[in-house]
Amino acid sequence: METCIITEWYKKKGDRVEKGELLFAYETDKSSFEEEARAEGILLEVYFGEGDEVPVLTEVAVIGQPGEVVPGRPDVPFVASGAPASPVSEPSGSPASPVIEPSGAPEGESTPAAGDAKSGDRLKISPRARKMAEDKGIRVEGLTGSGPNGRIIVRDIEAALAGVAAGVPGPVPEAVSETVPEAVSGSVEGLPSRPTLVSPETEPPAPEDQRAEKESTPTPVPEMAGDWQDRPLSNMRRLISRAMHASLQNSAQLTHHLGADARSILSLRSKVKKMRGEGYAHNITLNDMVCFALVRALKKHPGANVHFLGESIRYFRKIHLGIAVDTERGLMVPVLRNADDLSLAGLSNQIAQLAAACRSGKIDPDLLQPEAATFTVSNLGNYGVEMFTPVINLPQAAILGINTILERPARMEDGTFGFVPYLGLSLTYDHRALDGGPATLFLGEIKKEIEQFNHELINL
Repeated sequence: METCIITEWYKKKGDRVEKGELLFAYETDKSSFEEEARAEGILLEVYFGEGDEVPVLTEVAVIGQPGEVVPGRPDVPFVASGAPASPVSEPSGSPASPVIEPSGAPEGESTPAAGDAKSGDRLKISPRARKMAEDKGIRVEGLTGSGPNGRIIVRDIEAALAGVAAGVPGPVPEAVSETVPEAVSGSVEGLPSRPTLVSPETEPPAPEDQRAEKESTPTPVPEMAGDWQDRPLSNMRRLISRAMHASLQNSAQLTHHLGADARSILSLRSKVKKMRGEGYAHNITLNDMVCFALVRALKKHPGANVHFLGESIRYFRKIHLGIAVDTERGLMVPVLRNADDLSLAGLSNQIAQLAAACRSGKIDPDLLQPEAATFTVSNLGNYGVEMFTPVINLPQAAILGINTILERPARMEDGTFGFVPYLGLSLTYDHRALDGGPATLFLGEIKKEIEQFNHELINL
């Protein structure tokens, strides 16, 4: 995480606080948290208010004793992930306060002073916001920053883009001028052509016939259509899109599809429902049964329970199962650690708890790291999906997709033909870590475990 948003202050400036008391609540892209006071004293200063987006590792308040000198508010621009934090000296007369400098700033460029977004001849804007503005052609000089100390941040650029799309007056893309310029086409070999703006003063002379034709042709005017609405990506959607794109770019993914006879697990599910009415404590679902069968198959095929690290493959002794959970904020994949140690009922309970924590926003962020899981399962069967291609969470080497159950014709035990419910399974694997043969055998083992599911497991 690079930033968080302060959602609520439980204390106000001047209040006395005790060590361990709740000070404020904040949220990241995926979870909500509460911060406790790490010392006792008076809340002498609060630097950021509710709704402010604050870079991580930034001081947000000061606890001390009456009469102590309070440092000035930290002037902290957005810091890109992985950038080192460097202390900046405070003016003389006040104690030093560690402040994070912006990453990616040109050499020799100093940090803007606190205050308005415009400070002297320098514009206060985060590196990510500046890059987005350049990519989208948005002028930033007229924007009002909503970040700390009036700094322009990503959401201000997104708001400007949304305003332009809706026809709202305000900063416009740099490619749009008062009079519509003509594009001078041209390209470098291997690169797409880019329009060059030409003003009337710099327009190259044209032959008389072309000039006459040009003067007789009305200049096209861009239309701001009102039948669509551009909405900026949420932080979580941005993270998901970045991860999925990187996964497909940086791995050799291939998907195999197979159907498993679902009569055994359907029968067991019916038995669980009946037992639930008689006081049975565990609501074991079809998804739980498939995950249990998957864990058993991974024990027999440890080559799928790995991380591909480029020059090496990491084999895990334990199975840490990633469970894809759909939430209002987007897709989350928490990890169920040591899934191979759990009974069917225990695995079912743990999956339910992880899903509830994700949907409530209380999931531990450490459980959402792709590196924390050794294998992931994604279930779209409830949506009626018959077949899909799940995307691997790198550096994991494979992911199992669970599809809906369909009736298919099959030969029955007495030699006649009938319709049998089949559960669709879709295994995507990284061909750099697994070959087609072992991957197919692994998928076949999952099918076998599902078809031979033991009803006695519900009593364990």
